[in-house]
Amino acid sequence: MKTTNKTAAVNSELHKKRWMTLALLCAAQFIVIMDTSIIGVALPAIQVDLGYSQVGLQWIFNAYVILFGGFLLLGGRLSDLFGARKVFMWGFVVLTLASLLAGLAWSEAALNAGRALQGLGSALIAPAALTSVLATFKDSKELHKALGFWGASAAAGGSAGVFLGGAITEWLSWHWTFLINIPVGILVLIFSKKLLFKGTTQKGKVDVLGAVLATLALVIAVYAIVSAEAAGWQSLQTIGLLLLSVLLSVVFLLVQKQKNDPLVPLSIFKRPNLLSGNIVMALLAAAWIPLWFFLNLYLQQTLNYSAFNSGLALLPMTIAIMFLMVGITGKLVAKFGFKTNLIAGLSALTLSLLLFSTIPSDGTFWIHVLPASLLGALGMSLAYIPGTIASMSGAKPEETGLASGLVNTSYQVGSALGLAIIVAIASAKTTATAATGVAEAAALNSGFQTAFFAAAMVGVVAIIIAAFSIKTRKP
Repeated sequence: MKTTNKTAAVNSELHKKRWMTLALLCAAQFIVIMDTSIIGVALPAIQVDLGYSQVGLQWIFNAYVILFGGFLLLGGRLSDLFGARKVFMWGFVVLTLASLLAGLAWSEAALNAGRALQGLGSALIAPAALTSVLATFKDSKELHKALGFWGASAAAGGSAGVFLGGAITEWLSWHWTFLINIPVGILVLIFSKKLLFKGTTQKGKVDVLGAVLATLALVIAVYAIVSAEAAGWQSLQTIGLLLLSVLLSVVFLLVQKQKNDPLVPLSIFKRPNLLSGNIVMALLAAAWIPLWFFLNLYLQQTLNYSAFNSGLALLPMTIAIMFLMVGITGKLVAKFGFKTNLIAGLSALTLSLLLFSTIPSDGTFWIHVLPASLLGALGMSLAYIPGTIASMSGAKPEETGLASGLVNTSYQVGSALGLAIIVAIASAKTTATAATGVAEAAALNSGFQTAFFAAAMVGVVAIIIAAFSIKTRKP
């Protein structure tokens, strides 16, 4: 009885601090997503220092998102089993130590290893943090507002990482794009016990085999796509690796079907909108991530912007996303429902990518970069939160950790596979154009244009699926 009263008193005190709790969780989400993009502007500097090839550069991004996406389901399951707060704190311990390794990296292998471990830490943090948001806010109006801040912190983290990466690389060095996580991680760990609900726990086993199979399938698929240009798309290596990835995915599904405590109970896909919502979130990431990745390269390698100026050029995107998600998106979702906003957002993002697909090698910021980037920010702002709501709307309370893990997994898998495929397409176009005798700068720009167009086609597919597969009730 005393324990129950003490728990109730603690929960009541935490409820009073719920907006401080949200600030902590949003900061965590900001860091997790920022770590996917902060290296964007730093890529040329890292390439010079550590000797990466142009194609190999994407492994600085993919080493992070593959482990992030591959272990998010495990992170969600652990959150359900052991409580969100404990798993959240475990994740920050791993992320902080991994950031130290990445910041001190002396070779390609060391940096890729540090990035992979950062991804593992983030895979524990993200689903636990989203579960904590849902546990902290029970009132529907407050929850919509909280999710607005949550979505803004995620999208702004992706865009702000570009600006911060530019400033840090220009004024300090690329090493500090990773080392900056260390003091932030320590502060988050200090405040976590004071502000976060302990969370409920469940009995069950951890499906490590399932997590390993899912991650291996993703790693092999991305590696096959990345190395396909050199090995050949019809080569034994490429076809064999892709078939192995499919085989591991099938084995993963069979293991999930047979286990008593699977990583992903397949019955969860019967929840309304969960499957189609996750597919749309994967496609959203596959369109959005190549936008900022190639826009960074365009600004620095085609327009010859410095690292800082490149980040500064994308600052309006960050400001627009933060303003729209916090002040506008939640109200629009409440008024029109998540499906309408999702389709509108995907349409705006697709149009932005089509505009970028015509960007010339002698383009200007005011005419060719700013309008299209703001349109892309509008699209992301309208699509991200509705996509998340659609993916989780049918989950039961005891499935929130798993559902949040799934939606984050879909987004990160879409990021990794989408970027790998579009980098391969862009690289092939650049090589083919250069072979015709066109100047190197023009050939490189033709690759960027092709990348933006390919990402726009991904957006078109996402719009079609959202329009015909997402079901919505009147708000």
